[in-house]
Amino acid sequence: MALPMALDHVNVYALEDPDGWTLVDTGFDTARTRAVWERLLAGPLGGRPVRRVLVTHHHPDHIGLAGWFQTVHGAELLTTRIAWLTARMLTLDEQPVPSPESLAFYHAAGMDAERLEARRSMRPFNFADMVTPLPAGYTRIGEGDRLRLGGRDWLVRTGDGHAPEHATLWEETDSAPLLLSGDQVLPGISSNLGVHVTEPGANPVEEWIASCVRFAGLARADHLVLPGHRLPFRGLGLRLRQLIDNHHTALERLTEHLRTPRSAPECFVILFRRTIDDSTYGLALGEALGHLNALEARGLARRETGPDGVWRWTAIPAPDLPAGAS
Repeated sequence: MALPMALDHVNVYALEDPDGWTLVDTGFDTARTRAVWERLLAGPLGGRPVRRVLVTHHHPDHIGLAGWFQTVHGAELLTTRIAWLTARMLTLDEQPVPSPESLAFYHAAGMDAERLEARRSMRPFNFADMVTPLPAGYTRIGEGDRLRLGGRDWLVRTGDGHAPEHATLWEETDSAPLLLSGDQVLPGISSNLGVHVTEPGANPVEEWIASCVRFAGLARADHLVLPGHRLPFRGLGLRLRQLIDNHHTALERLTEHLRTPRSAPECFVILFRRTIDDSTYGLALGEALGHLNALEARGLARRETGPDGVWRWTAIPAPDLPAGAS
């Protein structure tokens, strides 16, 4: 399904059941996406009903049309408790301009004055712009649950970091199992691990690394991974190791960079090694904060608020070891 952003699509999946279809994720709620779904339902999906929608996590490109399938098509919604509560809360939290708390957060995070001033009168991204209101009632899934969908048996494993209680579905079979990984494990790119005004002290990087380490113990050489973005792939164990190593290396580079006090935007060049433009600035700012919070939690950096009200982090030198110690 097309997305109006740099990452220009989200993958959704249709699992055929005896009584109809189970959809995994939905895309944004836009007129274009609804029209695509109507064509799919009438054509490739054979006019059979959508009985269930399973949402991997609460982000708008995944849960956007879940409420529409519930109210218009009578589908049952399956998702984790945190995903449902978070999405339902955010669809009700519509703001015409950024809140004072958001502006204060952006300033402390180091957003430059020109961008901050432009945002003061600009309508921020609201869930309500891209997510159908969710009616009361859903079916909760969680870690360790077993589901029968699409003629296959699945084990639910949840991860954190990119989104809290993100559901992944691991097929239980002796050969060539599928993994519906959502955004928890992606090929070619890393999941965004952002910090936001709602929880400025969050540590998504550490949560996500811990999830990857746990999933690595479940990876099999014959897994076929069906991700939320980009193409299906094999080599799950290798991909998880690459992702873990990538973030450990980024934290090492960042620690060296913090020998001089730095704000989050001053860390973009070290973390991303490319130019960050307006279309990706918000995601980059959140991800930079995530890595800086990880270093602080590890005791490798400290955060101080300068006279200008901006947070800056400085690396904490490792203590000198006594003679003969190692």
